[in-house]
Amino acid sequence: MSWEYLGYIASALLVASLTMTDVVKLRWYNMLGCIVFTAYGVAIGAVPVVFTNALLALVNLYHIIKLYRQPKAVQPEAQKPKS
Repeated sequence: MSWEYLGYIASALLVASLTMTDVVKLRWYNMLGCIVFTAYGVAIGAVPVVFTNALLALVNLYHIIKLYRQPKAVQPEAQKPKS
């Protein structure tokens, strides 16, 4: 397998992340793309690619944890779906 394909997969994941309307999905796809780009950077020996994408993966992880720790918004009685 050519390492170039790994770079294309990472790029596709990053592009896909930017099409998400749900912020949680955006962060997950973006983090996965950053992780794949980090692996790509390691494979080709590109330290700036490794450093940047590993750091961005950590930033995404931080925001994902922060999003999951937020309390869910309580819907007013009038807007709650009927059972």
